[in-house]
Amino acid sequence: MKRSEINQALKELEAMCEANGRKLPPFCHFTPEQWQHMGHEYDEVRDCMLGWDITDYGLGDFDKVGFSLITLRNGSRKFPDRYPKVYAEKLLYLKEGQYSPNHFHWYKTEDIINCGGGNVLIKVYNSLPDEEIDYESDVTVHTDGRTYTVPAGSVIRLTPGESIHVQQRLYHDFRVEPGSGNVLLAEVSQCNDDNTDNRFNPPVGRFPAIEEDEPPYRLLCNEYPPAKD
Repeated sequence: MKRSEINQALKELEAMCEANGRKLPPFCHFTPEQWQHMGHEYDEVRDCMLGWDITDYGLGDFDKVGFSLITLRNGSRKFPDRYPKVYAEKLLYLKEGQYSPNHFHWYKTEDIINCGGGNVLIKVYNSLPDEEIDYESDVTVHTDGRTYTVPAGSVIRLTPGESIHVQQRLYHDFRVEPGSGNVLLAEVSQCNDDNTDNRFNPPVGRFPAIEEDEPPYRLLCNEYPPAKD
């Protein structure tokens, strides 16, 4: 992706948060220049990969496959004594036409919540013991206190205010319902580790290659400089 495209996506996410009354923590407003002078007091932001994020799943077609997001809080399975939070919270922004590919998580469970905008469509499958997709068995779905069963590959529609619980090893993908408008989602989960806890089917990447055609508006969560001693 071009840096200009990333900058525009982050500004759109920022505006969507403002429009839906979601105030962001101070570290989300730090400029790249400010990050050059931040000390060890912000190591939690660095080590737990808090802040701005973007993915095109390594496919180079962000408008069709990918979205922008902010990790607001997170613990660490790698450093549990240093960062003992057992939970994470994210905000995700999907525009009409964007898609998050089919995947499951070995470790974390999560709730995906529609916070505002349009409607989100989430397709669900169980997984087989060999971690492939189970195209046959019915799926047990948990949405806002309701438990019910649907056929494999069913699409769950979440309007603003609705949510779905995604258990471990449940395959799911999501997209915006055409014609309904862009969507702001929240994700509340156990500790998040995108480096080790995503099983995509078929396999895809995570972070985009970046073409630096203009200065960054905000640093991404994998771009922070080390603390000054």
